[in-house]
Amino acid sequence: MSAMSDRKEIPKRRLGRTEFEASVLGLGGEGLLRSFGRPKEADALINTAIDLGVNYMESARAYSGGESYYGDSLKGRRAKVFLASKSHARDKKGAFAHLEETLSAMKTDYLDLWQIHDVRTEDDIAAIFSPGGAIEAFTEARQKGLARFIGVTGHHDPVVLRKCLEIYDFDTVLAPVNPAEPAYKCFLDEIAPIAGAKDVGVMAMKVYLRGQLDAPKKLLLSYALTQPVSMAVVGCDNVEQMKENVEAALNFTPLKYKEVQRVTALFSAFAKELMYYKP
Repeated sequence: MSAMSDRKEIPKRRLGRTEFEASVLGLGGEGLLRSFGRPKEADALINTAIDLGVNYMESARAYSGGESYYGDSLKGRRAKVFLASKSHARDKKGAFAHLEETLSAMKTDYLDLWQIHDVRTEDDIAAIFSPGGAIEAFTEARQKGLARFIGVTGHHDPVVLRKCLEIYDFDTVLAPVNPAEPAYKCFLDEIAPIAGAKDVGVMAMKVYLRGQLDAPKKLLLSYALTQPVSMAVVGCDNVEQMKENVEAALNFTPLKYKEVQRVTALFSAFAKELMYYKP
């Protein structure tokens, strides 16, 4: 590819209070990395991403064999990556059990970022932040150096995600950012003000709308990176998709206000269908 042949670097942005200079494109845990039994393909994807300048990579305890893929593929390259994973446990004991499994699978002594995964409801909030809740495990893990930073993720209810940021001083937040969500449930409207005030690093997910529409990747990635986010975290099905994503990141230019409005208007009629994520 011509854009990569001249060895341009993927732009970097500060990931909030972590102070980490993150590539604006991160490798997410969906796609190929949410599978079992494909170690050679996963190895090629992970190492190609590093070679092309991607320095943020994540998985989750719920993502099949994803954590083990990283453990096998990052040998000798762990220091080049800001490595993240997630736990969907809502209690302290369950979260610590997940962390032990995660560190073992990823073959690392610590995570750069450990995230509370997929907070959806007020009941989730009550469980996580109550005595004996998962937040106690996350806090203790950071104190012990098992996780350098703590994050929270959600893609069902922006109000719930905002409340999490109000309750606790998270270092990062991962939320949907694409041209469909403003017309349905606008996550950035809810979380961006408090994230900015608390210097929380905002990361975008669902940038490509799960591939439901045949829209140009460069446009969708540019839309996301025009918003007040540090980076876009994108899963890949194969190495070729990774190269396409890197190409889009290398050639990213912020959209003008009128372009953002036009793109949002084009997607608004399909917003609810595109933004409804089944469990």
